[in-house]
This record gives sequence, structure tokens and C-alpha cells, in this order.
Amino acid sequence: MWPDSRLLELFGVEIPIIQAPMANATAVDMAAAVAEAGALGSYPCAGLTDDKIAEGLTTIRARTKKPINLNFFCHQVAPPDAERDAAWLNKLAPYYREFGAETPSVPLKAKIYTFTPATCAVVEQLKPTVVSFHFGLPEPELFARVKQAGCKIISSATSLREALWLAERGVDAIIAQGAEAGGHRGMFIETDPATQIGTFALLQQIVDAVKVPVIAAGGIGDGRSITAAFILGAAAVQIGTGYLGCPEATISALHREALRKEGRETVITNVLSGRPARSVVNRIIREQGPINTTSLPAYPLATPAIAPLRARAEAKGLTDFSPLWSGQGAPLREGIGAKELTQAFAEEALALLG
Repeated sequence: MWPDSRLLELFGVEIPIIQAPMANATAVDMAAAVAEAGALGSYPCAGLTDDKIAEGLTTIRARTKKPINLNFFCHQVAPPDAERDAAWLNKLAPYYREFGAETPSVPLKAKIYTFTPATCAVVEQLKPTVVSFHFGLPEPELFARVKQAGCKIISSATSLREALWLAERGVDAIIAQGAEAGGHRGMFIETDPATQIGTFALLQQIVDAVKVPVIAAGGIGDGRSITAAFILGAAAVQIGTGYLGCPEATISALHREALRKEGRETVITNVLSGRPARSVVNRIIREQGPINTTSLPAYPLATPAIAPLRARAEAKGLTDFSPLWSGQGAPLREGIGAKELTQAFAEEALALLG
């Protein structure tokens, strides 16, 4: 009944919807619920050690036997730069004095992991149906190992250049991540956030240029936007922010409050982590960004630089330093379970398409 069934067959799912793998916003509960609905549930692994990845997927598989996507980051790890870190902390010093927070020591450290040979070995052992990568792809040898394990590989492109690069390297499908998408941009060739284009413009460019199926992501959160994506050539959609109203989401009450505001103001910023990402606008974005090109630490070290400030502010009910990742899609549907919401998305889209 869907206009394009390629990804249904490729992933072994019934609904061409992928739940975006949002680190620190979704986990085991969300992935299992979406998978049980017949779509592709995703388990974000960028913030997990290898043993926790295995533990998480084991838990998911105890709840559902349906296909699951494991998501990994492929960023280049920057060498320690205490001078650069100290310069940013010095810029933040007035905030630390204001909130009475203890300044972190340098060099800064963060618990965001890139895809390593050891992580690849875990994937080879677990053999998830789908493995998705953000910020490009791992080294060719690791890419080949994941393929040989029988996993389908997808990755995000934020431009036609990035999509062509991914297609040339043999991915099974490409996520067209439009500028509307919340959270981190998957940019790995592009460097200027100002050049990022909208989902539907990007989708059409990529669909016309590659042979593999294309997944539309960014600003999609109801039946109308899903339908529009299929009309423009998508074989599936990826939904992120639309799931954050579900009880399975692991975001804070303050984050939920920011997301439920009608007409919420969002912007692509790098001051929260060190890489461009779309967030609800807050104090540090207004005062230090949205894009800072001078003294910002390398990704992901901007996050621990503001972590003590975030903790102090949130204790007072403030989101001045919180990463409030959010896309530009439809308002949240709160209180609906992820399984039921997935089915509702599909029913709405099929009614419009049919």
C-alpha cells in the first residue's frame, strides 16, 4: 500500500518509518516500542561503551524480535588542546561566578564515542539488521566488516555532495537530513551551517541523483509531512522530535516543557557541543552564538564545558545552558506511547496517499 516498498523489503519492516536515534533522548524502551509497531526502532550508541551497547541490544531483543537499528557517530577525535579549552572556559567564567559552579579542569573530557575496531567487533557479534552512521562513515575496513556481518548500512547526508559520496561507498540507503531536523547535523563534507537546505529541496536533489532508497528527515511529524515526502520520492521517513512527547522518551521535564511551546524558536548552533545542531534557543545560544568560530572547543568538548552550569541552572528550573534539541516539525503529541504513535503516523499517511 506504500508507494515505495524497497526499504520495507530491505529492512524487513512493515511501516516505512525510522525512529531517529537521539542520544540521551531515547533508549531501550523507545526502540523496542517502535519496532513492535512494525517500523524501525533505533538504539543510539554514541554515548555508550561497547559493553553497554551489547547490554542494551540484548534487552531490546528480549522485548521484540523485530529489526533494530544501531546508530554510531563517525566524527574525527580531535587531539587534546588545553589552551583552546581554557580560552572557552575563560569566556564562560562570568556564568560560573553567577551560578557558583566549579569550573572544569583542562583538558576537557567527554563521553561521546566514535566507531572503533572494538565497537565494530561488538556489531559483528550482535548482527543488528541495520547500522546507521552519523558524520559520514567509518574507515573502509570497518565499513566492509559491518557489511560482511550482514547488516544494512545507512548514513545521513545534508547536501547532494555528501549523498553522492555515501552512494559511491556502497551504503544501502541515504538519509536526506534537511535543515529543519533537530539535534546534530550529519555534516561531514559541508562546513558552513548557512548552506544547509530544507528537507524537501534536499530530498528531491538526492532522489534524482542516486539509485539507492532515500529516507527523508527533518520537519516530519505527522501524516501530511510523511505523505509529502513520499510524493517527492522518499522510500521512508525518519522522525525524531515527533517522538519526544512519548512516555518512552528520556528527556527532562524542562526539555519537554520547551518542546510543547507552540511556535518554539529553534536555531542551528554549535555552542552547546562544538558541532552544528538544532536546539530551542536559550541564554547561552543568544549570548555566545548561535555559531561561534573563535574559541570554541572541538566537538564534543563544548558539552562538558557547560555541564556544571547546566546542572546549577536546571536545579533552579532554568534551561540557560541545556541542549534542548528540537526540529521544526509539528507540535508534540504528548502522552501517546511510541507504538501507538507510530501506528497513527502510518494510518494518517496511508489515508492521504490512498
